[in-house]
Order: sequence, then C-alpha cells, then structure tokens
Amino acid sequence: MRILMITPEGPPLARATVLVDVIEALPRELRARGHEIAIVLPYYREIRENAEVQQKDTGVTVDVRLGPQSYVAEFLTGGTAGGVQLFYVRCDEFFDRAGIYGEHGEAYEDNAARFVFFSKAALELARRLTPSPQILHVHDWPAALVPVLVCAAQMPFRTVLTIHHLAEQGSFWGLDFDLTNLPDLYFSPRGLEFFGRMNLLKGGVLYADQITTVGERYRREILTLEGGSGMDFVLRENAHKLVGILNGADYRRWDSETDPLLPQTYGAEALEGKRACRDLLLDASGLTPAPAGPVFGMVTRLVPEKGFDLLMPVLDRLLSDDVRLIILGEGDPAYETALAVAAKRYPAKFAYRRSYDESLAHLIEAGADITLIPSRIEPSGLSAMYSLKYGALPVARATGGIQEIIEDYDPSTDSGFGFLCYDTSADAFWDAIKRAREIFHDDPPCWTRLVRRAMTQEFSWATAAQKYENLYAQLEEVRSAA
Repeated sequence: MRILMITPEGPPLARATVLVDVIEALPRELRARGHEIAIVLPYYREIRENAEVQQKDTGVTVDVRLGPQSYVAEFLTGGTAGGVQLFYVRCDEFFDRAGIYGEHGEAYEDNAARFVFFSKAALELARRLTPSPQILHVHDWPAALVPVLVCAAQMPFRTVLTIHHLAEQGSFWGLDFDLTNLPDLYFSPRGLEFFGRMNLLKGGVLYADQITTVGERYRREILTLEGGSGMDFVLRENAHKLVGILNGADYRRWDSETDPLLPQTYGAEALEGKRACRDLLLDASGLTPAPAGPVFGMVTRLVPEKGFDLLMPVLDRLLSDDVRLIILGEGDPAYETALAVAAKRYPAKFAYRRSYDESLAHLIEAGADITLIPSRIEPSGLSAMYSLKYGALPVARATGGIQEIIEDYDPSTDSGFGFLCYDTSADAFWDAIKRAREIFHDDPPCWTRLVRRAMTQEFSWATAAQKYENLYAQLEEVRSAA
C-alpha cells in the first residue's frame, strides 16, 4: 500500500519526544513489510542547520491560502536512516524559529496559522505525488485538519488520525477559523467549533476515517470524564472508529547489548557493563561515586502531566539517603528552576541537565538502577520499554500504557519486574520508591533477578505495524466496496 504520514515531528529532529521515536520506527517497519511509505513534516530551523541532514530542493512550490493571504510552500526531499523518503514543507516565515511549538515555555502566538498552513501544504503535496498515496496517516493536532480538508474537497484519500497526546488539542480562538478557508458550516458543533473556539483535534476526530491512539489502556482512559481532557463525549460518539495500538520499542536504537552510544554494552546474563555504565554516569554528572543506595534516573519533558507535582514533594526525602539522581529534560520554566535549585542544594547527589543529549539519555538508561515515571498521563510508555531493556527498574504510576508494560513486583509469587503506585498522591509514589529501594539495599540477589527479568521483556514494533497494516487494509476494503 502507499501511505503518506503527515506529522509535526519526526527524524531528523532531536529525539526529545515520543513522536520522533514513533515516526522513526513505524514507517521503517512498514517499509520492511513491503509498503511504500513517505513522511512529510515542516522544514524547521533545526533541520536546516543540521549539516548531517541530506536534503535537496524538488523545485515544486505551491501557493497556500490562509484566509485572504497567500504564502508560498516549497518542498524539499531527503530520507531517514532507515531508507524512508522524507518531504519537508518550507516556509521560513512560519518554521525558521528556535522552537517547534514555542520558546521558553510559551507557545507561538501564530501556531494556528503555522499548522493550518502545514496541513494545507502537505495535502497539496499528496495531490501531486505519483502514484497517489492511498492512506494519509496524520499525527496529533498539528496535522488533524487534513481529514477535514479531505472531506470538504471530496478527495479520494482515506485518512487515519493517531492521537499521541490528547491533552494538546490545537485549541485557538474562533476567529482563526477564517485561516482554513472552509465553508461556515464547518465551524459548528459538528465541525471544528468547540465551546466557541476552533479545535483542530476535534475536527480530525470527526472527519478521519479511522482514529487510533497509542495503547488499549489509554484508549479506555480517554473515553472517560477523568481522562478525556474535555473531549471525552466527542470521542465516545466516535468510539466505533477508535482503536488502541500500543507503540513498540525501537530496539535498533535502544538495546543495551548493541547500543553504540554506551561506553560498554551488556546483557541480562552479563551485567558487568551496567555497573561500568553506572560508574561512568556518576562521573560524567559530577556526582560522588559508589553510593550505598540506588542511582535514580529520568529522561522526560518537564510538564505537569509527567507527574512533577508527585516528585517535587518527595525530592528532599529521596536525597536525604545515600542515593544519586540524574534528570534530563526541559519544559515548564518553574520546574526547570526548581530542579536547578535542588541540584545546587545537593551537588554531590543530584544532577540536572536541561538540554536534550542523545548520548546522555542512553547513558542514564544504562547507568540508572531505577527509572522514576510519576506520570499522571503516560499514553504509550515508551520510556518504560527502554528502561526495561537497559535493566533500570521503573517506579511508576499505573496509568495508560504503563499498565500494559510494567508488571508490579509481588514478593509472595516472585512475579513482576517494576514498582507501581495506583494513587495520584506524592505519598503513594514515595511508598513505591521505598519498596524498590528496600529490595535494592536488603536483597541484592532478588534485585538482580528482577533486572534480568525486566531485560527479557519484548515490545516489538512488528506487532504494532501488523495492526496498522490490518487497519489500512480494512479502509481499502471499504473504498473498494464503495
């Protein structure tokens, strides 16, 4: 089949988000299964300034209308390391910026215009490709207008919308609807209008032929009032076309036995390399070596849904013991400041690094004994999959994909390989940390057994790709029957 993925993030962007990992791995897996795959994403400054990115101008340009104005979209082409063709939409007025969605914790004021433009330009590209794609697979709110535009223009494409993160919906004030150039009937309760505002994700939910989200547990959560981020009733009305497909882990990049970014590789039956990575991580982070307790690690975005309101109240309690903590991530300026202050207060025990660094991210997974995942929302739980493969046992809140990935350790049956808390309170998270810490300190043979058990868990992209393949085929069957 011929599939065009339209996404706001993907390779060769720095892998600070789950979406980049997904767009690296899923198209490659589908291509290996014989499908024709291409990806289109905006031509951000980060891509333009990356000397390692191969790109060439296609010579194709189109005028894209946003309300009464027109902007020129240029199309460039390149490829991923896995051989998947990339298309870039260039418009420097919108995408030649330091950030993707904003800077310093603030969204760009013209994000509605930027991503309406991107959706329209990507659709113009799809119309010009020969042979034409059969499926347009769009990702998250920045591309969610595509199914609406396809329906309004009665184009022959079938559309799939994947919701990676429901809390971010592309909600803008109602006057921005004029940027779409759609008939007024599309700004209604049966269209993009949502409590007086324009909601791009809602439009995608209503008009996509199929909706997927990144796990069965997360699918169930977003249909509830508590987990639906205000859109639960819209999703329930469209639940007949909503499918949960758990993401896979990209073991070409995240495997302790083959990882080229590690100073020493290791496997479940030979853990000496993990101990060496632990020592090197502490040295690279400027922390005191050889703690009696575990080394904790986090590679994450610093946003409320990642559970920092559960972590911050227990930080002093955690660091009062002879443990080490390394956090890599950026996001909410308030959290960044709080972590920077804590790192100065505990310079021998805690290191905070803001800017994403691929090598450091891998070293944290390899060198940490425990990964902290206090997330209130964790749709797919890719970080937990990576941690398991590196033998960093997760202490996590049971939510979304986490419940499909981590089995809570039960000493009575000697089953499980992680430590879950089921309440959204700092005390509950602290209790899970204490359970893990006590086993690490008091029962080293048990700890080693859990590490080896964790490292044997498999979450292959082949399983997810098969489900997407089946979904695409069903849409084509519907088209053929029509």
